Amino acid sequence: MSAFSEAALEKKLSELSNSQQSVQTLSLWLIHHRKHSRVIVAVWERELHRAKPNRKLTFLYLANDVIQNSKRKGPEFTNDFAPVIVDAFKHVSSETDENCKKHLDRVLSIWEERAVYENDVLEQLKQALFGDKRAKKRTYEQVKIEEDDDYSARSSPSEPPQTTDVIRALQELENAASGDAAVHQRIASLPVEVQDVALLDKITDKESGDHLSKMVDDACMLLADYNGRLAAEIDDRKQLTRMLSEFLRCQNEVLTEKEHKLEEYKRKLARVSQVRKELRLRIQNLPDLSRLPNVTGSQVHLPFAGDIYGDD
Repeated sequence: MSAFSEAALEKKLSELSNSQQSVQTLSLWLIHHRKHSRVIVAVWERELHRAKPNRKLTFLYLANDVIQNSKRKGPEFTNDFAPVIVDAFKHVSSETDENCKKHLDRVLSIWEERAVYENDVLEQLKQALFGDKRAKKRTYEQVKIEEDDDYSARSSPSEPPQTTDVIRALQELENAASGDAAVHQRIASLPVEVQDVALLDKITDKESGDHLSKMVDDACMLLADYNGRLAAEIDDRKQLTRMLSEFLRCQNEVLTEKEHKLEEYKRKLARVSQVRKELRLRIQNLPDLSRLPNVTGSQVHLPFAGDIYGDD
């Protein structure tokens, strides 16, 4: 990974395209440099306002990718994007068309399903996007269908995943959320008071109520964060499944092509071998010129015509 600097980030943002590969590549670079998250978000917001209208949506796609995929590493980006994301939604929706709002709504629906932000932030995002006209809430499955359609449209058979891409995707899943034993233990150790509404009757004073409220808030944050990480892992595994499917399809095509080539070269080898066999037989039947007498260096003279046809 290249070193981080504001200038390097500005350059990468200027080169950012709407392709999935471009967004994911820059997202990985940003997550790698997450200790600079505040500076990254500040530069991102500044360059978003400078970008041409047809590039603004890509900036939000980048923010979406960073926010979701960085959750497994830590809350830095989720927290640092929170103060600016509402204005960013408002800015992009005001300078783009209705089709762009549809894509923003898709991002917002995913964030809502995965509890990426608290309800008050999500409500502000809805207000920024639709004003008083609220969009009909869609299920997670409906959003995923549209995401899969987008993926199919972006994926090109002429650009199959490389072996290194598949290996990297498999390696990233080695530290997936489902294998986080420490979080599993924390969830298993949650007190029963935060899981059973019936136990609320035992609260007798404000102090105990405040104490339980803090425990419930901590449990909600823990579970919401882990749910988000699991949802991100599910997306990673689905993407890996698609990648492996495409990789295997391409490898089968290559295999078929190479098998045909092998058969072709086997036929060529058979023809060349037949020529060699026939050539050897012909060579065996040809006279050996090395055994003829040497007529150029000897004293033997050929007879003249007169000697042959002369009278006796």
